[in-house]
This record gives sequence, structure tokens and C-alpha cells, in this order.
Amino acid sequence: MSALLRVAKAIDFTNEWIGRSLAWLTLGMVLVTFVVVLLRYVFGLGWTVLQESVVYMHALVFMGCAGFALVHNGHVRCDIFYGAASPRAKAVIDIIGTFLFLIPMCILIFWVTWPYAAASWAILEGSPEGRMGIPAVFVLKTLIVVFAGLLAIQAVALVLHSALFLAGVVPSRGTFDGEVELGE
Repeated sequence: MSALLRVAKAIDFTNEWIGRSLAWLTLGMVLVTFVVVLLRYVFGLGWTVLQESVVYMHALVFMGCAGFALVHNGHVRCDIFYGAASPRAKAVIDIIGTFLFLIPMCILIFWVTWPYAAASWAILEGSPEGRMGIPAVFVLKTLIVVFAGLLAIQAVALVLHSALFLAGVVPSRGTFDGEVELGE
């Protein structure tokens, strides 16, 4: 196994682990939303922290699992062309698309949101609801930077997998082929 393939598989493993771990928050969102509805409509109580926690969990799942979705080819492509393409053509499309669109988009998101998150950290920005909310809006804003980073490193893995396939080093094309398991 080449060093580049090991790097790509390590990135796959990282995003796979993060995605599988954060996916459990979807169950948490359902349960907390149920509690919020129950408290509000049965007992007439509102609890801002619980309501905001659903937003935080949703942000963690959405932003943290973007790399996981790319591991499993879950991102949107123009399937009219991509779906009918040969494996070699898909590898070329993945490389060109990653360098032309995905990596520049990740760099732009990182570049724009870094000062946004840093300014929030500087004042330890809290909830607009004051003491009733979660005092960690700075963490939510940091998730945008993390999103760009996780997606960018997975983009590197996608390019490595595609390039190694085109070079004949690996027999199957794709970022996650099931060989990397969480226990390795």
C-alpha cells in the first residue's frame, strides 16, 4: 500500500468516525424536540436552553458530517454526465471538479469565516436570549470553519483516490470502499 493511499485512507477513516459519531445527535435532536414540545404544549413551559440545543446539534450534524457525506459520495453532482461516465472518466471528473470547485469553495469559506469566528471567540459571544440561552454562539460559528476544514481534507483524499486509480495503484475508484473499519 503506497504512502498516498495510507494518507487517503486515514482521512477517510477520520471523516467516517466523525460522521458515525455525530450521526447519533440526530436521535438526540428528536428526543430533545419531543421534550420541548411536551413541555410547551402539555405543561405550558418553555426552556430556551433545550430549544437552542437542537440548533447546536443540527449544526454539529450538518457541518461535521459534510466530509462523511463526501466519503460516501453523498454530495450532489451533475449526474446526467457523471452517472453514465466510465470509472476512469469519473476519476478525471472528480479531480477536475475538486480542484476547480470544491477546494476553492472550502478555501473561500475558511477565509471568510475565520475572522467571523475569531471575533466571536474574542468576546465569547453568547446566546441572544441572554442568560436563558446557551452561552456558546462562538462554538457554533467555529463549526463553519471546521466544516470547511473537514470537507477540504476529504477533498484531498478524493483526489488521491482518483489519482491512484488512474495510475493503476488501486483497483476500485471511490473514496470509501469499505476497507477501512473503525477498529483498524
